[in-house]
Amino acid sequence: MTITSDAPKTASEAPKALAVLDADSHLTDVDDLWTKRAPAKYKDEILHVERIDGLRQWVIEGEVVGKAGGGSTIDKVGVKHPFLDSMVEWDFEKAHVAAWDIDARLEILDRMGIQHQVLYPNALGLGGQALAGVKDPVLRRLAVEIFNDSRAEIQSRTNNRLLPMPILPAWDIEGCVREAQRVSELGLRGVNMTSDPQDLGSPDLANRAWDPLWEVCADLELPVHFHIGSSLTAMNFFGQYFWPSQDEHVKPAIGGSMLFIGNARVVINTIFSGLFDRHPKLKMVSVESGIGWVPFILETMDWELPENAPAQAAELGRAPSEYFKTNWLATMWFETGRGHLQELVDKVGEDNIMFETDFPHPTSLWPNPLEHVHDVMATLRPESRTKILAENGKKLYRL
Repeated sequence: MTITSDAPKTASEAPKALAVLDADSHLTDVDDLWTKRAPAKYKDEILHVERIDGLRQWVIEGEVVGKAGGGSTIDKVGVKHPFLDSMVEWDFEKAHVAAWDIDARLEILDRMGIQHQVLYPNALGLGGQALAGVKDPVLRRLAVEIFNDSRAEIQSRTNNRLLPMPILPAWDIEGCVREAQRVSELGLRGVNMTSDPQDLGSPDLANRAWDPLWEVCADLELPVHFHIGSSLTAMNFFGQYFWPSQDEHVKPAIGGSMLFIGNARVVINTIFSGLFDRHPKLKMVSVESGIGWVPFILETMDWELPENAPAQAAELGRAPSEYFKTNWLATMWFETGRGHLQELVDKVGEDNIMFETDFPHPTSLWPNPLEHVHDVMATLRPESRTKILAENGKKLYRL
């Protein structure tokens, strides 16, 4: 397999020539992640697993927040299954061990030819929004800090091969600032945020009340990540995208497809709010959303804002589309550009794209992601290919 003109011939050798970075994958949380770290007085209240009506469920403060499943569409022998039959149904014993086991994950990366991999949460919600209903503020803070401490341990143990994204307590702006500073001191390389903190009682992200967080993240070089499905309302996984009579297996396909485009909402809102004029060094990442929609959205922004809000458009320092090139990155994996990938990459910006696998979730490239994208990546200029597969991620995460 050839990744670049001077790349090795086998996937297992790929990290030696090109340190491929997978910008989006998921790590299933083990049952005792929180209980073994919590103070004794909180062990019964902190996130833990209970079997309720025959199902293993995550429970905090006596309330169920989600199924404690294997978090994988890939079974223990490496066969991939539909979302409804795997993510919804499986417990740990059916899922691939690399979904949660760090050593097994590293073995998988070696086999796939990937050097670095960014990890996103499961149990707490893709943006940490699952803690919204917890009433005890100490318990909520503990749940966040324990999770983030465990992520720092993973990053340190793997010598930065695995780069977990910590979550922020989005219900508390000052708490977000403190936690961003704390995780930076722990060595973590970014933060993961819900797209709708107003669901949790905070102002929405266009509000200038969030400026202290943006300032800290810009100063500490902590890119802010927005994973698809990272809110309780507008961007939850299924949403209201599908019609009720659709087949149950089809519904997640519709939800997944619409969620990709849904991240355009975050891009547009952040740019139109003017926050990048105030924080020009701040970086944000649209995770698991693809890139095909980006050129149209950039064109749309440049048209719609002057049409509908000329005074506000004039207040921005640049055309809306220009902020994407300087402040946003997006991830891609299965897209081919319909034979015109280089043209698509040029419209989005070769410096604004990272490669991902989404292991071990429904749309993941499995079992050989680099072989899967070999032919389409071969159509790119060598510098575009190298930036997307490795260099953009290395620069963003200071590797």
